[in-house]
Amino acid sequence: MLHLKNAILNGERRNILIDKGLFVSTNAPESVPDAEETVDCTGAAVLPAFFNAHTHNAMTLMRGYADDICLDEWLRDYIWPFEEKLTPDDIRHGSELAAREMIHTGSVAMNDMYFDIEQTIDVTRKYGLRALIGITVMDNHSKAVEEEKLDFVKNWQDPTGGRIQLVMAPHAVYTVGSDKLVRTAEFARKHNMRLHIHLSETAVEVTDCLREHGMTPVRYLDSIGFLGPDVIAAHCVHVDREEWDILASRGVTVSHCPSSNMKIGSGRFPYELAISSGCRITLGTDGASSNNNLDLRSEMRTAALLAKCVSVDGDGHLVNRGNPELLPAGLVMEWATRNGAEAFGIDGGEIAEGRVADALLVDLSSTRMTPCHNLISNFVYSADSNCISTVICDGHIIG
Repeated sequence: MLHLKNAILNGERRNILIDKGLFVSTNAPESVPDAEETVDCTGAAVLPAFFNAHTHNAMTLMRGYADDICLDEWLRDYIWPFEEKLTPDDIRHGSELAAREMIHTGSVAMNDMYFDIEQTIDVTRKYGLRALIGITVMDNHSKAVEEEKLDFVKNWQDPTGGRIQLVMAPHAVYTVGSDKLVRTAEFARKHNMRLHIHLSETAVEVTDCLREHGMTPVRYLDSIGFLGPDVIAAHCVHVDREEWDILASRGVTVSHCPSSNMKIGSGRFPYELAISSGCRITLGTDGASSNNNLDLRSEMRTAALLAKCVSVDGDGHLVNRGNPELLPAGLVMEWATRNGAEAFGIDGGEIAEGRVADALLVDLSSTRMTPCHNLISNFVYSADSNCISTVICDGHIIG
């Protein structure tokens, strides 16, 4: 039992009680004799922790390795050759770096897509985090590798008692053919697993899909029955209004990765179309090779500012006119917290009784938080990771 004493919640000083991984009271007494630990939160606000809905943990090893290079050259001449040399031990070290960085910056959960997943699973368990761990699927994987991965799923037992879920992660429409996409979706649904895929990240991806299938990537995936409420689609930069309606109607979750999209030159996410569609939007950092960090609080600020600086018209075309009211701080905070929790199938993302106890304590004495006319605005637009004093996941202090 964890007792948070004198924390600021929704502008009021509260005593918060956590037990068995849940918030059991947000109006507890000042003294709880049975509490295993009491934390004096005087001068700190309690906020929901972050869910990083798209990343590649071990790519921390490539932070700053190949910056300011066009995407094709970046992948072909730098990233893929680097990855071919990685050992399981390398993956473990990269995942450890990622875990420490995410805890320091307020993320308690990540949706990871990479390989040698046993290393990432063990690191996730060690650091007390939550994770969706992707079983990566690509056409260039041999039948033996594919069968080994499927056997891993069939024999899976979560060593954390519920914090880790396996998901099927077909990489993208340009690396996985129709038959394998269909088989992967069928396998995932048979085993009650989520699906994680890159989708419409670049204009080239859309052009190639039109040439090969006669449809854009979203329409193509919909035509083969891939899309559904169990799908988390990363990026979705080049998606038109009709496609956003398709994503929303199928219940797909979209993970927006603003820094990576900007740095690689993928384009501006169509915030207007995405928001108006009603689709569930979350935030992701992507890998540290293309960001170059795993700081989801920073992604909130980047997304909110990028949304405001230019607009798109009714056809989704960019126009040289901004909208300061688009994507306010409260909404982008929901993307990073409550929407992320929902996408992970977790009743969390909010400091409320009965919800999963994932939370941050934010130091209100920090110069970045002073004065505090609006807590959420300060946290989105002004704070940095040093403002986060404590990180709680599943009711346990992990940072």
